[in-house]
Amino acid sequence: MKFSEIIAQLGDVANINHSLLGNPEDDPEILGVAAVDEASNQTLSYIEGAKFSQSIATTAASALILPQDAAMQEQATSRGIAWIATRDPKLLFAQILACFYQPWQPTPEIHPTAVIHPSANIGNHVYIGAHVVIQQGVVIGDGVCIHPNVVVYPEVTIGDRTILHANCTIHERSRIGADCEIHSGAVIGAEGFGFVPTATGWLKMQQSGYTVLEDGVVVGCNSAIDRPAVGETRVGKNTIIDNLVQIGHGCQIGSGCALAGQSGMAGGVKIGKRVILAGQSGIANQVKIGDGAIASAKAGVHNNVAPGEIVSGTPAIPHKDYLKISAILNRLPEIYQTLKQLQKMLKK
Repeated sequence: MKFSEIIAQLGDVANINHSLLGNPEDDPEILGVAAVDEASNQTLSYIEGAKFSQSIATTAASALILPQDAAMQEQATSRGIAWIATRDPKLLFAQILACFYQPWQPTPEIHPTAVIHPSANIGNHVYIGAHVVIQQGVVIGDGVCIHPNVVVYPEVTIGDRTILHANCTIHERSRIGADCEIHSGAVIGAEGFGFVPTATGWLKMQQSGYTVLEDGVVVGCNSAIDRPAVGETRVGKNTIIDNLVQIGHGCQIGSGCALAGQSGMAGGVKIGKRVILAGQSGIANQVKIGDGAIASAKAGVHNNVAPGEIVSGTPAIPHKDYLKISAILNRLPEIYQTLKQLQKMLKK
């Protein structure tokens, strides 16, 4: 379709100013989307900011999404590239991407090899794939999609339009909201790591609690969200969880958070809204993290974090202090030699 037709499909998108080149032949036919350094003729790409402006001179894309930067827009125009300018090019690119690709959605049906307990309550327009097991007392909402080999334990509730990808497992009494997506290999509501030391070894504490995922939660492949001994493990609305993330028993995670791959938290952690945990960050038992805080990659968080604070390092400290220490760390060999010279001078 024409670039102008793609823009028209978006409708009234906030904070967008756009300009197509005046010559009709400069309204290119767009057949797909691509990264700016991999783009070819008749593809659309984006430039996220001035840091990547050099790509305008080399890209083969026929159209670009640009920041609201006059110099970059002039550069694209001089190369004959159609463009649209917006405050958030990556966001607009994500919206346009949906014009070219939609995830496969199976037709509602129940595969004959699925095993469904007679007491399960199945909603309308539901897809249940091959070899799915749904046990007693399960309630499944309308429009739910359950791909092959999923196991749903007893007394689970799954909200409308939620997608369970192949080979994920939902343990007993878990409550999953509407419009959630659980990716392959994820385990929701398995037993928390609850053991009590005794003179003769470890005593297993039964994990009788619940795991609750509010609406719009996304859980990546091979992640685990454990249920507690009592009470709830809860993940707030629209929180996104990457692959290989561990959420311990009794954790409370607010809405709109982002947990990157291999991050993990021990039991009883409380995380506010819009918190970001970068890759391989770890949160110790019972720690509280305030709204809008960020733990950078590989941060080891052992103490509470104030709202809006950024922490780095192990043990985690304020990010500004971490940068200062890192700068000094690079100079340690030089500082050590200076110290040795001073010690020699003092002895003399």
